[in-house]
Amino acid sequence: MIDKRVKNLAEAVAGVADGATVLCGGFGGAGSPEALFEALLEQGATDLTIVANNAGTGRTGLAGLMVAGRVRKIVCSFPRSAGSVVFEELYRAGKIELELLPQGTLSERMRCAAAGLGGFYSPVSVATRLGDGKETREIDGRVYVFEKPLKGDVALLKGDRADRWGNLTYRKSARNFNPTMAMAAALAIAQVSQIVELGELDPELVVTPGLFIDRVVEIGTG
Repeated sequence: MIDKRVKNLAEAVAGVADGATVLCGGFGGAGSPEALFEALLEQGATDLTIVANNAGTGRTGLAGLMVAGRVRKIVCSFPRSAGSVVFEELYRAGKIELELLPQGTLSERMRCAAAGLGGFYSPVSVATRLGDGKETREIDGRVYVFEKPLKGDVALLKGDRADRWGNLTYRKSARNFNPTMAMAAALAIAQVSQIVELGELDPELVVTPGLFIDRVVEIGTG
Protein backbone atom coordinates (compact mmCIF):
# COMPACT_ATOMS: atom_id res chain seq x y z
CA MET A 1 0.00 0.00 0.00
CA ILE A 2 1.38 3.37 -1.00
CA ASP A 3 1.39 5.70 1.99
CA LYS A 4 3.62 8.80 2.02
CA ARG A 5 2.30 10.10 5.35
CA VAL A 6 4.66 10.53 8.30
CA LYS A 7 3.60 10.98 11.91
CA ASN A 8 5.39 14.20 12.78
CA LEU A 9 7.87 16.83 11.65
CA ALA A 10 10.85 15.03 13.16
CA GLU A 11 10.07 11.96 11.07
CA ALA A 12 9.57 14.17 8.01
CA VAL A 13 13.16 15.49 8.07
CA ALA A 14 14.84 12.36 9.43
CA GLY A 15 17.99 11.44 7.54
CA VAL A 16 18.71 14.82 5.96
CA ALA A 17 22.50 14.65 5.82
CA ASP A 18 25.22 17.15 6.58
CA GLY A 19 26.32 18.86 3.37
CA ALA A 20 22.97 18.36 1.64
CA THR A 21 21.68 20.68 -1.05
CA VAL A 22 18.18 21.69 0.09
CA LEU A 23 15.64 23.21 -2.29
CA CYS A 24 13.28 25.45 -0.29
CA GLY A 25 9.89 26.44 -1.65
CA GLY A 26 8.48 29.90 -1.18
CA PHE A 27 8.31 33.37 -2.66
CA GLY A 28 8.84 35.60 0.33
CA GLY A 29 6.44 34.16 2.89
CA ALA A 30 4.05 32.62 0.36
CA GLY A 31 4.54 28.87 0.09
CA SER A 32 7.45 28.84 2.51
CA PRO A 33 7.67 25.59 4.56
CA GLU A 34 8.28 27.26 7.92
CA ALA A 35 7.43 24.20 10.01
CA LEU A 36 9.93 22.08 8.10
CA PHE A 37 12.64 24.72 8.56
CA GLU A 38 12.11 24.57 12.32
CA ALA A 39 12.17 20.77 12.22
CA LEU A 40 15.43 20.79 10.27
CA LEU A 41 16.90 23.16 12.84
CA GLU A 42 16.00 20.66 15.57
CA GLN A 43 17.28 17.74 13.48
CA GLY A 44 20.77 19.22 13.37
CA ALA A 45 21.96 18.85 9.76
CA THR A 46 24.75 21.33 9.01
CA ASP A 47 27.02 22.55 6.19
CA LEU A 48 23.90 22.93 4.04
CA THR A 49 23.58 24.53 0.62
CA ILE A 50 20.20 26.26 0.51
CA VAL A 51 18.44 26.98 -2.80
CA ALA A 52 15.62 29.50 -2.42
CA ASN A 53 14.10 32.60 -3.96
CA ASN A 54 14.92 34.73 -0.90
CA ALA A 55 17.52 34.54 1.84
CA GLY A 56 15.03 34.35 4.68
CA THR A 57 13.38 37.06 6.78
CA GLY A 58 13.73 37.94 10.41
CA ARG A 59 15.57 35.39 12.55
CA THR A 60 13.33 32.34 12.34
CA GLY A 61 12.55 29.75 9.69
CA LEU A 62 15.17 29.73 6.95
CA ALA A 63 16.95 32.63 8.64
CA GLY A 64 16.98 30.58 11.84
CA LEU A 65 19.07 27.91 10.12
CA MET A 66 21.56 30.61 9.17
CA VAL A 67 21.60 32.08 12.68
CA ALA A 68 22.50 28.62 13.99
CA GLY A 69 25.42 28.35 11.55
CA ARG A 70 23.89 25.45 9.63
CA VAL A 71 24.10 27.02 6.17
CA ARG A 72 27.38 27.12 4.27
CA LYS A 73 26.04 28.54 1.02
CA ILE A 74 22.84 30.01 -0.35
CA VAL A 75 21.79 30.01 -4.00
CA CYS A 76 19.05 32.57 -4.57
CA SER A 77 17.71 35.50 -6.58
CA PHE A 78 16.92 38.04 -3.86
CA PRO A 79 19.43 37.84 -1.00
CA ARG A 80 18.67 41.41 0.12
CA SER A 81 14.89 41.40 0.21
CA ALA A 82 13.03 43.10 3.05
CA GLY A 83 13.92 41.55 6.39
CA SER A 84 16.93 39.53 5.24
CA VAL A 85 19.02 40.85 8.12
CA VAL A 86 20.71 37.59 9.04
CA PHE A 87 22.06 36.93 5.57
CA GLU A 88 23.51 40.43 5.34
CA GLU A 89 25.23 40.09 8.72
CA LEU A 90 26.76 36.73 7.82
CA TYR A 91 27.77 37.74 4.30
CA ARG A 92 29.51 40.91 5.47
CA ALA A 93 31.38 38.81 8.03
CA GLY A 94 32.45 36.29 5.37
CA LYS A 95 30.54 33.48 7.11
CA ILE A 96 28.26 32.44 4.25
CA GLU A 97 28.72 31.96 0.50
CA LEU A 98 26.34 33.34 -2.11
CA GLU A 99 25.58 32.21 -5.65
CA LEU A 100 23.33 34.84 -7.17
CA LEU A 101 21.02 33.68 -9.96
CA PRO A 102 18.37 35.58 -11.91
CA GLN A 103 14.95 34.24 -10.97
CA GLY A 104 14.20 32.69 -14.35
CA THR A 105 17.61 31.05 -14.48
CA LEU A 106 17.11 29.61 -10.99
CA SER A 107 13.78 28.10 -11.99
CA GLU A 108 14.97 26.77 -15.34
CA ARG A 109 18.08 25.15 -13.85
CA MET A 110 15.85 23.20 -11.48
CA ARG A 111 13.44 22.33 -14.28
CA CYS A 112 16.35 20.92 -16.28
CA ALA A 113 17.32 18.75 -13.32
CA ALA A 114 13.71 17.56 -13.05
CA ALA A 115 13.53 16.73 -16.75
CA GLY A 116 16.89 14.96 -16.86
CA LEU A 117 18.37 17.55 -19.23
CA GLY A 118 22.04 18.44 -19.36
CA GLY A 119 21.48 22.19 -19.09
CA PHE A 120 20.47 25.07 -21.33
CA TYR A 121 21.83 28.15 -23.08
CA SER A 122 20.53 31.52 -21.91
CA PRO A 123 21.18 35.10 -23.06
CA VAL A 124 20.81 36.25 -19.45
CA SER A 125 24.11 37.18 -17.75
CA VAL A 126 26.11 37.43 -20.99
CA ALA A 127 29.05 39.85 -20.48
CA THR A 128 28.25 40.28 -16.79
CA ARG A 129 29.89 39.03 -13.61
CA LEU A 130 27.13 36.45 -13.30
CA GLY A 131 28.43 34.81 -16.45
CA ASP A 132 32.10 34.80 -15.47
CA GLY A 133 33.71 31.41 -15.86
CA LYS A 134 30.74 29.88 -17.65
CA GLU A 135 30.79 28.40 -21.14
CA THR A 136 29.43 30.65 -23.89
CA ARG A 137 28.23 29.84 -27.37
CA GLU A 138 27.07 31.90 -30.31
CA ILE A 139 23.82 30.67 -31.83
CA ASP A 140 22.36 32.42 -34.88
CA GLY A 141 24.47 35.47 -34.20
CA ARG A 142 23.59 35.82 -30.52
CA VAL A 143 25.82 34.90 -27.56
CA TYR A 144 24.45 32.62 -24.85
CA VAL A 145 25.72 31.42 -21.47
CA PHE A 146 25.47 27.73 -20.62
CA GLU A 147 23.67 26.98 -17.35
CA LYS A 148 23.89 23.56 -15.68
CA PRO A 149 21.02 21.69 -14.00
CA LEU A 150 20.44 22.45 -10.33
CA LYS A 151 19.45 19.30 -8.46
CA GLY A 152 18.63 19.00 -4.77
CA ASP A 153 19.32 16.20 -2.35
CA VAL A 154 16.19 17.32 -0.50
CA ALA A 155 13.23 19.60 -1.24
CA LEU A 156 11.25 21.21 1.58
CA LEU A 157 7.81 22.13 0.28
CA LYS A 158 4.54 23.66 1.41
CA GLY A 159 1.28 22.40 -0.06
CA ASP A 160 -2.33 22.99 0.89
CA ARG A 161 -3.94 19.54 0.83
CA ALA A 162 -2.61 16.06 0.13
CA ASP A 163 -3.69 12.43 0.18
CA ARG A 164 -1.69 9.43 1.38
CA TRP A 165 -0.30 8.89 -2.09
CA GLY A 166 1.38 12.30 -1.88
CA ASN A 167 -0.75 14.11 -4.46
CA LEU A 168 -0.55 17.84 -3.65
CA THR A 169 -2.65 20.91 -4.18
CA TYR A 170 -1.46 24.46 -3.47
CA ARG A 171 -3.15 27.62 -2.29
CA LYS A 172 -2.97 30.40 -4.88
CA SER A 173 0.49 32.04 -5.10
CA ALA A 174 1.91 29.61 -2.52
CA ARG A 175 2.40 27.32 -5.50
CA ASN A 176 5.42 29.29 -6.85
CA PHE A 177 8.63 27.18 -6.93
CA ASN A 178 7.23 24.23 -4.99
CA PRO A 179 6.15 22.02 -7.92
CA THR A 180 9.46 22.39 -9.76
CA MET A 181 11.48 21.74 -6.62
CA ALA A 182 9.44 18.62 -5.89
CA MET A 183 10.59 17.15 -9.19
CA ALA A 184 14.20 18.34 -8.93
CA ALA A 185 15.15 16.70 -5.62
CA ALA A 186 16.04 13.14 -4.68
CA LEU A 187 13.89 13.41 -1.52
CA ALA A 188 10.77 15.61 -1.57
CA ILE A 189 9.14 16.44 1.77
CA ALA A 190 5.88 18.40 1.96
CA GLN A 191 4.07 20.02 4.87
CA VAL A 192 0.36 20.46 4.25
CA SER A 193 -2.62 21.94 6.06
CA GLN A 194 -4.73 18.81 5.64
CA ILE A 195 -4.36 15.21 4.53
CA VAL A 196 -7.60 13.93 3.01
CA GLU A 197 -8.86 10.51 1.98
CA LEU A 198 -8.09 9.09 -1.44
CA GLY A 199 -10.56 10.41 -4.00
CA GLU A 200 -11.32 13.65 -2.15
CA LEU A 201 -8.89 15.71 -4.24
CA ASP A 202 -10.24 16.89 -7.56
CA PRO A 203 -7.74 15.45 -10.08
CA GLU A 204 -7.92 18.72 -12.01
CA LEU A 205 -6.56 20.57 -8.96
CA VAL A 206 -3.62 18.25 -8.28
CA VAL A 207 -0.51 20.17 -9.32
CA THR A 208 2.19 17.84 -7.99
CA PRO A 209 1.44 14.13 -8.51
CA GLY A 210 2.37 11.83 -5.67
CA LEU A 211 5.03 10.25 -7.88
CA PHE A 212 7.30 13.19 -7.01
CA ILE A 213 6.62 13.28 -3.26
CA ASP A 214 8.30 11.01 -0.71
CA ARG A 215 6.97 12.28 2.63
CA VAL A 216 3.89 14.27 3.67
CA VAL A 217 3.24 15.68 7.13
CA GLU A 218 0.05 17.40 8.25
CA ILE A 219 0.58 20.49 10.35
CA GLY A 220 -2.89 22.04 10.25
CA THR A 221 -3.74 25.64 9.45
CA GLY A 222 -2.68 27.18 12.73
